[in-house]
Amino acid sequence: MDNQFDKQFKDGNSSSLAGTAARIKEQVGERAALAKDAVVDFGRKTVDNIDAQRGTAAGTLDQTASRLHEQAERVAGAARVTADKLHATADYVRSQDLKAMAKDVEDLVRRYPGPALAIAAAVGFVTARVLRTQS
Repeated sequence: MDNQFDKQFKDGNSSSLAGTAARIKEQVGERAALAKDAVVDFGRKTVDNIDAQRGTAAGTLDQTASRLHEQAERVAGAARVTADKLHATADYVRSQDLKAMAKDVEDLVRRYPGPALAIAAAVGFVTARVLRTQS
């Protein structure tokens, strides 16, 4: 009788353990499926967010490029004007002798005495600083 009881207990216990294991396996599978779905959903939402922001980012890049082009045009225009003035000055220096240049400076000082004094003061200040640092 003891053997029969042990056998029933073991058989009952085995089927009980098998049933518990099957339920645990089923629950783990369900949880894994839920986790997989959550990861897939998160990935889709992330891709959708990136796609939604792509247009905005492209628009910002276009605006920045346009501003850079405008600024480059202004800087290039200023550089051209400066280069043209330097060419004109080089032509003037080449074509005029020292007496003619002195006469032109004298005429400018008579026409514009205030700015001429300011320029003379600035040149004097810079010359004094250069001479002081060389001593």
